[in-house]
Amino acid sequence: MWIAVLLTLGLNAEVAWRAGKAEEQGFDRAKLDALTVKLASQNTRAFLVVRRNRLIHEWYAPGVAPSQRQGTASLAKAIAGGTTLMLAMNERRISPDDPASNYIAEWKADPRRARITIRHLATHTSGVEDAEQDDIPHMQLPGWKGAFWKRSPNPFGNAISDAPILFEPGSRFHYSNPGIAALSYAVSAALRGRDVRELLRDRVMTVLGIPESDWAISYNNSVFERDGLRLYATWGGGNFTPRAVARIGQWMMLPAARKMVNYAGMPVDRTADRYQPASGLCWWINHDGVWPGIPRDAFVGAGAGHQMLIVIPSLELVAVRNGAALNDKPFWTAAYEELFRPLLAAIAERESPAPYPPSQLIRGVEFAPVESVVRKAIDSDNWPLTWGGDGDIYTSYGDGRGFEPRAQRKLSLGLAKVRGGPEDFEGINIQSESGERVGDGARGLKSSGMLMVDGVLYMWVRNAGNSQLAWSEDRGRTWTWGFKFEQSFGSPVFLNYGRNYKGARDQYVYVYSQDGPSAYEADDQIVLARVPKDRIREKAAYENLGPVFRFPAHCERVEAIYHEGLKRYLLAVSYNHRGGWGIYEAPHPSGPWRTAFHTNQWDIAGTHGYRFPTKWIEGDTMWLVFSGVTGPGLHYDAFCTRRMRLRR
Repeated sequence: MWIAVLLTLGLNAEVAWRAGKAEEQGFDRAKLDALTVKLASQNTRAFLVVRRNRLIHEWYAPGVAPSQRQGTASLAKAIAGGTTLMLAMNERRISPDDPASNYIAEWKADPRRARITIRHLATHTSGVEDAEQDDIPHMQLPGWKGAFWKRSPNPFGNAISDAPILFEPGSRFHYSNPGIAALSYAVSAALRGRDVRELLRDRVMTVLGIPESDWAISYNNSVFERDGLRLYATWGGGNFTPRAVARIGQWMMLPAARKMVNYAGMPVDRTADRYQPASGLCWWINHDGVWPGIPRDAFVGAGAGHQMLIVIPSLELVAVRNGAALNDKPFWTAAYEELFRPLLAAIAERESPAPYPPSQLIRGVEFAPVESVVRKAIDSDNWPLTWGGDGDIYTSYGDGRGFEPRAQRKLSLGLAKVRGGPEDFEGINIQSESGERVGDGARGLKSSGMLMVDGVLYMWVRNAGNSQLAWSEDRGRTWTWGFKFEQSFGSPVFLNYGRNYKGARDQYVYVYSQDGPSAYEADDQIVLARVPKDRIREKAAYENLGPVFRFPAHCERVEAIYHEGLKRYLLAVSYNHRGGWGIYEAPHPSGPWRTAFHTNQWDIAGTHGYRFPTKWIEGDTMWLVFSGVTGPGLHYDAFCTRRMRLRR
């Protein structure tokens, strides 16, 4: 499950897969089976596919069990070396552009080594010579190269003191195992008393529920000591079960990992292999489309013998392959032709079709140009909305400090109101000791839905073990906390009508939610409950109307409003956190639904939480409020507004 709690990279929570059928997750079963047969003939020992948190395919060669650890070779550079580098970066103990000599003291006196950065080491552009020579087996290599692989007495000494520097750091690509050894040393030095295995165990494996029996690094956890540091090999020598590797790949889809799988800006050499990818930090990436037909957000960890971890966030896809070399073609050519391309070809529907027939009322939706998006309350997200009795729009924000002037501390749940029209609005933070909460990601309470009825402001709060109701009788300044849902309704929203609930079609208040306890994974359906509007605070008064919308593995966060001009209920369904979503219309709160808009990849990537302020509806023109991620070229972790027009 795509657990945003893991954004903090430190909370105990097991990632549990659901059983799934390949066909239900968009795969052609016959093609996937044919690929498996082909891989079985190409020295494959294990092949596993996960999509949308469903373990949809798992095959092992005769005599190989799921619990059996597989050698990962240089795949360890990503899942051990890259992961521990990322954790140290998140703790601000190390930075990609730091001189490596900040952590490797003996390099300070060498002018060329002193110019090597952490980025150079993590992208094989440091100039540190690799410990390879003329296809000679590792254990037969002479001199320092043989000593490095024999790990006798200490490969870190060979990497740091003996390996020559072949060229000016950053000027060329040259794959280097000793370079990754130097990186592991630098990370270990930056940790100041902890070692990389301890960090990996406590901050990744335990978090993901991966038991000690499922993994080992550094040639059966061999420890090397140098300069008072406990050092572990992260360039190779790892042994992981395929399921453990897949869990790490799934975890790497989270936004906190984005910095590792963005293009690191360093040289690429494709003279020997046309499909050689560019480099992130310890990961291989498809940012320039070197793998035709593979989404550009794909990233890969890879090791000798084609030990492969393939991750494609836009498709919510993770695949693991273990065994011996697929064939004798250049490494990446074989990987692309025999694994990447046929795996993607096995997806029957690269673009998941909409789950309901097209609307006959709304023929489509036109959005204003991306350049027109207005962003305020930078570094804050979420934004449930309701039109208050005083004419203002009431909202809340998550993981930020709201509008200017910003709150003094970062809040997981902060309150605000928006005054004015869609093109001249002003955001105003509301201070509320009884309503505000702190805590990053899923560790902090956040509002998922808001509604004002008869002057009382109601709020659904998620991440509360499920969800909890709160209300305010003074427009958000003080709050009373009420009952919790124990099952389903993990991220509920209220159905909003007009100002102060004006225009409601009956005497009920309606509540929609994805049918699960968490706001961080996509469920199969959306459920609906209703309650008399004068009994909203009474748990016993709620009537569960059951599932009213179904789209397997695509029902994440929702929004629901009544459009007075159309006489239709509009439901916005976020499919994931990467820009897949849809708008559906119906004559009744429970349906039947018709598709007004559907996309697997919106023109603004990395977005979620699509909201419709009913105050800002003018005929067929509406305004969308949304939020998303911030990264290279993406700056949507904010109160974002975009004009949209319904085509009829």
